[in-house]
Amino acid sequence: METSVDAPIKDKHEESPRWKKSTIVFVLGGPGSGKGTQCANVVQHFSYTHLSAGDLLRAEIRSGSEFGAMIQGMIAEGRIVPSEITVKLLCKAMEESGNDRFIIDGFPRNEENRIVFENVAKIEPAFVLFFDCPEEELEKRIMNRNQGREDDNLETIKKRFKVFVESTLPIVSYYESKGKLRKINAAKPSEEVFEEVKYLFASET
Repeated sequence: METSVDAPIKDKHEESPRWKKSTIVFVLGGPGSGKGTQCANVVQHFSYTHLSAGDLLRAEIRSGSEFGAMIQGMIAEGRIVPSEITVKLLCKAMEESGNDRFIIDGFPRNEENRIVFENVAKIEPAFVLFFDCPEEELEKRIMNRNQGREDDNLETIKKRFKVFVESTLPIVSYYESKGKLRKINAAKPSEEVFEEVKYLFASET
């Protein structure tokens, strides 16, 4: 069944989807590496649109749409939401944004995400920004941030980092082999990290 999410990815006779001429930057890093903070800084200074795959899935569920209900059902059953759905939501958000510069946070999380994005969106990132930070520092940050999140306990943090190492680091290596990786030492104070980020975006885009 066709949904409103399918429409933006269909071939159009009159024009290509807007996102195919866009600048896209993927942002990767372990839990607590500061992705959200730095993405917000990039939006403010460089007029990018910040997209988060997780946020888009949650927003679709909250919308009450039939598509959102399907996603919620998958999550309730403990099933992983297929990459095709996540990518379609990203494409829809890019098409509707009116912008042509996007910073996509925490995506792709694994090899399947990457392959599906390239096959469906048919565009590669301009570069991939990787916030490199030791596990010990990530643990300390998450335990200290005191946001009241249920997953901010040491056991869960270690599991999240393990998943990151097993699923996402191979993506980092892949883009590094293609010369698209831009690695930043995220163990430094946030202000110092953004000075590097700012220089990077000013020179790359």
